[in-house]
Amino acid sequence: MKIGACVIVIVMFLFIGSAGCLSSPAAQTTSEPTPLVTASPTPESPVSPIQSSGMALQLADIPSDYILKDRSELTYMEMSQLSRDLGWREGYSVTFYRMNRQKFDMTGLRQTIDIYPLANMNKVFDMAKEEMTSPASGSTSTAYELPLARIGDASIAYKTENTNDLNHLPVYTILFIKKNVFEKLEMGGTTTDYEALKDAARIAADKIR
Repeated sequence: MKIGACVIVIVMFLFIGSAGCLSSPAAQTTSEPTPLVTASPTPESPVSPIQSSGMALQLADIPSDYILKDRSELTYMEMSQLSRDLGWREGYSVTFYRMNRQKFDMTGLRQTIDIYPLANMNKVFDMAKEEMTSPASGSTSTAYELPLARIGDASIAYKTENTNDLNHLPVYTILFIKKNVFEKLEMGGTTTDYEALKDAARIAADKIR
């Protein structure tokens, strides 16, 4: 009986020992961490899918004392032949003004948006600068370039004064291109503010996506 009991104890000890081997670190399978898959960012389109009307300034984008005067799409027939030759596709314009009769104040702000083929944007920008610095024959206006931190892909600003105007009321103009969009913002009147025009131009550029 004692021999049989010893055999049973030995068999149980061997069984327990073999079971322990099955759970030993050498027999365990270690799972490697699954590598994280990062999605590649979608490349930004070189042209804006937004229609020109969707890029127009709103009343909330400009000083609160301005009101809307006019908002309209531009037509092919009102564009110059050079603009047509450069592939003008569509456009939009919006005009705001501020009036204070007691202070004899009448000031306007106008934004013009034009869409062209991407390949012609530098030519469009150069054409606009040429029109600013080379006024029509008989004009008494002179344009002076102003300092301007870059807006969009390229930008430039001018202050235009009419030497025959006794009041010497200036007109401020900002030109810029971004993607396939050309914009011109102008402010003129009795009480102009170049800083406000720059702010409006930056807001306009941010609308181009």
